[in-house]
Amino acid sequence: MPSALRGVAATPVTPFTADDRVDWPTFERLVDFLIEQGAQLLAVPLHIGESLNLSLEERKTLAEAAVKTAAGRVPVIINVGLPATGHVVELARHAERAGADAVIAIAPYHWAPPREGLLAHFSAIASAVGINVLAYNFPRKIGVTLTTDFLVELIERFGHFAGLKDASYDMQYFTEACRVTRAARPEFAIFTGVEYLLPSMVVGGAGSFSACGAIAPGLVRSLYEACAGGSLERAQALQYTLSQLWQVLSAGYPASIKAAMALMGRPAGQPRLPITPLGEDQVARLRTKLEQLGVLEREPFGWSTAHAGRA
Repeated sequence: MPSALRGVAATPVTPFTADDRVDWPTFERLVDFLIEQGAQLLAVPLHIGESLNLSLEERKTLAEAAVKTAAGRVPVIINVGLPATGHVVELARHAERAGADAVIAIAPYHWAPPREGLLAHFSAIASAVGINVLAYNFPRKIGVTLTTDFLVELIERFGHFAGLKDASYDMQYFTEACRVTRAARPEFAIFTGVEYLLPSMVVGGAGSFSACGAIAPGLVRSLYEACAGGSLERAQALQYTLSQLWQVLSAGYPASIKAAMALMGRPAGQPRLPITPLGEDQVARLRTKLEQLGVLEREPFGWSTAHAGRA
């Protein structure tokens, strides 16, 4: 069975050039930066990476570039989620051929299939590859909840069904999912959707997917280490700061992530339509919030990992 997954998964944006092409050198630079800043996993391309705005060929090339750039330093998870099962299987097989360690898929968009349709969908993915398979629970956007009994059935059917990204932000669901899946497979990994690490890890969470790591990697790293080390008082203070940062970034997401990266000296271009960039007033407010939270002062500026704060 493939190895278990734990830690914070960096989820890089997809950089674009001025003529709306994927900026491959900047993508590679961003992957290097995130790994050097302490990410334990790499997940590409999530919604923060505008996966819905990419062609199948762009997604395949991103998968190849992620694996090549990571160069074995961290496990690489490739997002293969799409509405059509056939397209998902195509991307999953490609990810395995490219050398990825795992794939992750959300329930099919729009269709909101019944339980038997969901089971057939995820079974098709797991049957197509031998690497780790993770599911992605996002009921507010998709209209479907991956219930705990559904997760257990997949665990029982597939030895490489390895984990779940949960973006429900429902602690009752998260706690029960940890409890039930741990009984079925102790190494099954449940990640929270963004860095709410303190409330999730104390009930058995494996870590999180990262929305803030390209902006405040030191804060994210410190919070994970405090949670993993049981330093709960320190973790609480860090969690409060990171929660404030996420509340700021969630307005205009994911364009806000690229705007904040530019303020930190790590520009990655503009988002693709239908996502529009932040306006000047929004960017000014974002800069003020980053200053108030100490991010501009304490976190690395530019692509160098050798120092914190502005050059």
